[in-house]
Amino acid sequence: MQQTFQQYQDCIDACLHCASACDNCASSCLQEEHVKMMARCIQLDMECAALCYTAARLMSLGSERAKELCRLCADACDACAAECAQHQHDHCQQCAAACRRCAEACRRMAA
Repeated sequence: MQQTFQQYQDCIDACLHCASACDNCASSCLQEEHVKMMARCIQLDMECAALCYTAARLMSLGSERAKELCRLCADACDACAAECAQHQHDHCQQCAAACRRCAEACRRMAA
């Protein structure tokens, strides 16, 4: 049974906020002095953002695949949060927090 856009709204908001935080983190990491040390962070930021944007879009469409993708999105958010949390940069810490919130919202939605 399809859920409505309103039922997905909290998760959509969390996904869009997380995607934005991940994009900002990746962009900011590219400006850091030791960019090569940030390569894994940048890669996970980009992957997480892509999944978050896609999950938000599928939820907005009321897709039957939204729950499935949100489970995958939660896993990507967990990996990104774990990586970002290892770095002391503000953008990494903000990204890690957004990723943790998104993972939680995606798991609630997919349950």
